[in-house]
Amino acid sequence: MDVIMLPGFWLGGSSWRDVAPIVAKAGHSVHPITLPGLESVSTPRAGVTLQTQIDAAIAEIDAASGPVALVAHSGASSIAGGALDARPDRVVRVIEVDTFPVPERPVSEPEFPVEGDGVPLPDWSAFGEAEVKDLTPELRDEIRAGAVPEPAHVLTDPIELRDDRRHDVPLTMICTAFPAAEYRPLLDEGHPWMSELAKFRDVTWVDIDTGHWPQFTKPVELGEAIAAALAS
Repeated sequence: MDVIMLPGFWLGGSSWRDVAPIVAKAGHSVHPITLPGLESVSTPRAGVTLQTQIDAAIAEIDAASGPVALVAHSGASSIAGGALDARPDRVVRVIEVDTFPVPERPVSEPEFPVEGDGVPLPDWSAFGEAEVKDLTPELRDEIRAGAVPEPAHVLTDPIELRDDRRHDVPLTMICTAFPAAEYRPLLDEGHPWMSELAKFRDVTWVDIDTGHWPQFTKPVELGEAIAAALAS
């Protein structure tokens, strides 16, 4: 199938470079994309909205010749959710990598400081110990060297979801920094963050013991987990 790989905040399509070949070897056509506003540090970001990035993902779905799977890391979950909502009849599986389906929200405050029209990758101290697990100094330098400020609107724009057919699409949750066992109590308690995840009817849970950036820290394990999810 056509596998559209959406990178998390601050990252481009190249962040999947060690994962994509493993998925391709399993027989899939892999499309790691760089979302609008993330092309380079000098790219204009003022006019890049959340919908701009969702539209880019929708365009990739529309260009695919066969069934589509969406793979979303971290903050790209909102992009995957919007694209799935727009094309629930074209997507056959969604794979969330250390993230979860984002529920609807109003205009919101960004989690990290805004500088101009973007949100730069913050200092590593802004992340918890579980998130930076296995990130060696070399990997931290590599990620930071390639990081591009995320367009501010992507973090703050409202999220609107309209087509309930999205909940019929099988969902695979690949949990890394936080294992599946930590999500389940939140689901049982009806936590607001879990309200969209709770509506999916077919959810498979996979644990990989590492931090928030498994495409760098455990690329082989992540690629194999994605390939296995696509085969199920």
